[in-house]
Amino acid sequence: MYHKILSALFLHLKGGGTIREITEAEFSKLVGFIKQNYGINLLQKKTLVHGRLSNYIAQSGFISFSEYFSYVENDPTGKAGVTLINKLTTNHTYFLREPQHFKFLERVALPQFAATEHATKDLRVWSAGCSTGEEPYTLAMMIDSFFGTEKYRWDTKVLATDISTSVLETAKNAIYPTQQLELLPDSWRVKYFRKINVEASVLTEAIRREVIFRRFNLMNEIFPFKKKFHLILCRNVMIYFDAETKRELINKFYEHMEPGGYLFVGHSESVNRYESKYQFVAPAVYRKV
Repeated sequence: MYHKILSALFLHLKGGGTIREITEAEFSKLVGFIKQNYGINLLQKKTLVHGRLSNYIAQSGFISFSEYFSYVENDPTGKAGVTLINKLTTNHTYFLREPQHFKFLERVALPQFAATEHATKDLRVWSAGCSTGEEPYTLAMMIDSFFGTEKYRWDTKVLATDISTSVLETAKNAIYPTQQLELLPDSWRVKYFRKINVEASVLTEAIRREVIFRRFNLMNEIFPFKKKFHLILCRNVMIYFDAETKRELINKFYEHMEPGGYLFVGHSESVNRYESKYQFVAPAVYRKV
């Protein structure tokens, strides 16, 4: 670490604090590393990669992209890789994003499961790529609102996973700008949120307890889930994957889903009917039959 401190001091004295443009060889190495470990394809994102990493690398005391990449690859704790993916991934979401999905849940999926799972009262939901928490919390509020006074009889906890530790921390805090709540029904804002001040609100403890946040890499070979899911939402995540990675992931979702369950993807995404057993039922909604 001593040499990094000296490097950082040298850069500071020079008044720079920046490093040279990433070379094609360095970029190719990074693209391969991210693809292999996280499934994300950055091949067309060279400008983004340089913009998001150059200042961080210089401020951390590394003198080149190559030195930094070597550090990431050889870090036995894996923490450097987590930091790298935190820097490179974009996490843009909001409450009730793509509202047609939630209308489908309210009108079709939840009534279906209320009937088919009435005996066990066990509804298993996975928000895969949950970002800062708006999606799984929306699911938790919708489920609570749907079941009403019968909710206490059901186990409906939502598993929410993401590869980024930084967004998971934000999600766990459950504090959001008050203006973000404007799309929510008035009754939800009153029942499920408490104002901290004029600018921010926090979700009630009852809803926060309904969501279980975990760091999880969708590229893991093994999905360690004991039971299959009734609902999986993986929206606007697979846009970063190539066709093969996407196909393999969708088929894994299928294997870990109960018959009659639904997969929701982003409206800019689709499931190839020739490469999956899922059946199309609505825009960006697919069912395992």
